[in-house]
Amino acid sequence: MKAGSTGDAIGFLRGGGAMADAITTADWSASPLGPPANWPAALRAHVSMALGMPLGVLIAWGPERSVVYNEHARQMLGPRHPAALGTPIDMAFPEIAGEMPLDRLLAGDTVVKEARPILFPADGEGTQRWVNLSASALRDDEGDIIGTCFLVRDVTQSVAHRQAAQESERHYRTLFDTMDEGFCVIEFIDGPHGPLSDYVHVEANAAYTANAGIPDVVGKRLRELVGAEAEDWLKRYGEVLRTGEPIRFEQELIETGRYLSLAAFRLDPPERRQVAVLFQDITARRNAEIELRELNRTLEARVAAALAERKILADIVEGTNAFIQVSDMAFNWLAVNRASADEFERIYGIRPRAGDNMLETLAHNPRAQALVRAVWQRAIDGEEFVEVAEFGDEDRERRHYEMRFGILRNTDGSQIGAYQFVYDVTERLREQERLREAEEALRQAQKMEAVGQLTGGLAHDFNNLLAGISGAYEMIGVRLAQGRSAEIEKYLIAGQGAARRAASLTHRLLAFARRQTLAPTPTVINRLLPDLVELVRRTVGPGIQVETIAAAGLWLSLVDANQLENAILNLCINARDAMPDGGRITIETGNKWMDERTARERGLEPGQYVTVCVSDTGTGIDRDILDRVFDPFFTTKPIGEGTGLGLSMVYGFARQSNGHVRIYSEVGHGTMVCIYLPRHFGEAEEREGRPSGPSTQAHAGETVLVIDDEPTVRMLVADALGDLGYACLEAEDGKAGLKLLESTDRVDLLITDVGLPGGLNGRQVAEAARKLRPGLKILFITGYAENAVLNHGHVEHGMAVLTKPFAIEDLANRVDRMLSE
Repeated sequence: MKAGSTGDAIGFLRGGGAMADAITTADWSASPLGPPANWPAALRAHVSMALGMPLGVLIAWGPERSVVYNEHARQMLGPRHPAALGTPIDMAFPEIAGEMPLDRLLAGDTVVKEARPILFPADGEGTQRWVNLSASALRDDEGDIIGTCFLVRDVTQSVAHRQAAQESERHYRTLFDTMDEGFCVIEFIDGPHGPLSDYVHVEANAAYTANAGIPDVVGKRLRELVGAEAEDWLKRYGEVLRTGEPIRFEQELIETGRYLSLAAFRLDPPERRQVAVLFQDITARRNAEIELRELNRTLEARVAAALAERKILADIVEGTNAFIQVSDMAFNWLAVNRASADEFERIYGIRPRAGDNMLETLAHNPRAQALVRAVWQRAIDGEEFVEVAEFGDEDRERRHYEMRFGILRNTDGSQIGAYQFVYDVTERLREQERLREAEEALRQAQKMEAVGQLTGGLAHDFNNLLAGISGAYEMIGVRLAQGRSAEIEKYLIAGQGAARRAASLTHRLLAFARRQTLAPTPTVINRLLPDLVELVRRTVGPGIQVETIAAAGLWLSLVDANQLENAILNLCINARDAMPDGGRITIETGNKWMDERTARERGLEPGQYVTVCVSDTGTGIDRDILDRVFDPFFTTKPIGEGTGLGLSMVYGFARQSNGHVRIYSEVGHGTMVCIYLPRHFGEAEEREGRPSGPSTQAHAGETVLVIDDEPTVRMLVADALGDLGYACLEAEDGKAGLKLLESTDRVDLLITDVGLPGGLNGRQVAEAARKLRPGLKILFITGYAENAVLNHGHVEHGMAVLTKPFAIEDLANRVDRMLSE
């Protein structure tokens, strides 16, 4: 045949036997490899080598990992041959491909796995064999990785032998460790100076000490233990080694005074020169035959008692309503009590029995199988835990169970499985849910009662104030119609006073609800006390003594100083009212460390706090109502002498400042209220001085843009600023205001409501305005404390906040100050 012919091209298959013929005659048209005549030289060389190897060889070639294999591998494939030729190895041998990490093989690593159990389709139904696997990269003529070579060696027989040996060793070791008789293995050794031979102990079980009375025997020599009687012992054991015949004898162990019954036999192979000795302490039998006869007489009764005890325990396990299961490390049930078997059968339709595999039992229900595997795997992995979970067949019944898992150990403490005690807690959980719903309903009822109390008190106070306001303005209209303008002033004073009290009431409500607008700054509270104490003294009158105790080195606190002064003043007024016959008010500051327990008792986070406490020597508060004093409109004062909002305002202010307030009182001895404020790390800020009054003349040509969706507010602000000489522009929402900022030449100050309609709130309008006119001064006015919108009071430089309702004088002062800066 000429060079280059088909015969030469497939010459690498010669001598390859039946598998070479199969490769030659196979249809390769659908395989990326193509016919063997066209295979690259590297692939031919690898295939030729594989055909002659005495173990299974698979070659996965090219990007598609198309497979070619030898005769030993074909025998593993069974009915998949010859269709598997040229197909991807994942299809031809998924059992082997799945064992090997593709990324490592493509990186050029060699992967070896030993004694892997694989189910081969050799007989059509599948046969599990144990194999050693090896996979390494194959390279083409350029040296690039182009494929993988898999070597498969069947080691089923050797694994079976090893497992049998291990099982035999395990049985031997278990017997050795747990048997009641003393057992040891001794080995003959030559003496260091000629004929003085001896035996050394190489193994001994735990019962050795109990029977022989000699601890730590391993490594010790027989002469050392037996002493003067050693020669007799050595002679007996020597005869066992020489003849191989076992012996039985009785001997006194002089070292301990015990009398032993011994059996000795030679261990194979003889050249190891080892003797096994089994013995029991029969001292009692030798010294007390009467006691032995009595023992024999009572033996039957004691055995019956032991069996009865075990039966009692078994009856308890079987009779309990707890579901008890015990599993080995492979999910095989070792024990299942009747209650558990009944429950398992009820929810899954299958009755478990000892020896069954729980995963195989639930193989028809993958979801249930996964749930059972998950909880048992944790216990088999060594975790002891309690868990409540739902189990059961969705087509039958599902229940909730409390499972307590423990670890099952053998006598040496090694884990050999796990066990569970299970209780059906479905009804208990339902009862807990019903209780939770009842508690929620009770809380809702209490909340509605509190809302009713709040709205009732609010309606009462506001109706009184609105009556004063509306009546004053009605009388102003009447007097103007009568031409009696001289009498208007008293009605104006009355209406304005009622309006101020309404604003104060609103501020107190917002403080309680933690919605008032705060402007917190780093503050040393001690610096507020001198002016504040003078105000308190004027307010409480000469019959009350006012003292201060200012802690040295007081920490900073981030707080709205004005609102803090109002809170302290409210507390001092309450203290005054509790001392109708005079007394003493003490204002005290301090630094407090809160550990976790103390902070938890006070409803705070652990850390550092600044405290302000106001105490009095008044009548005190009854313990039964002490927990209600912070409720809005709750007051112990007679009707008409208090709104019941003072303490609720203090409480709301403290909570909004990320702090808390606590009250301590004893009837007849007085009350102390403490405000806790978090420590602030930083520098203190100087407080602005109070303005003496607005400028009578605005800066020439200055223009103010007013944005508010309430026409009355826009009118009042524009008119008031117009009287001061400012030019005013008005807009009803953010979009209209931004259009004016885009078109108007000059705007010196933007006054905007925070809660605006139309999709843009005041903060968003301010941000857009600053983009159009960097550095524009902005005054926020708001009737509701949208603290989140205003970044919790931390506004940027050139911005300020004014809360509605405000006095026109306060507005003028604020505008004048901002434009003068």
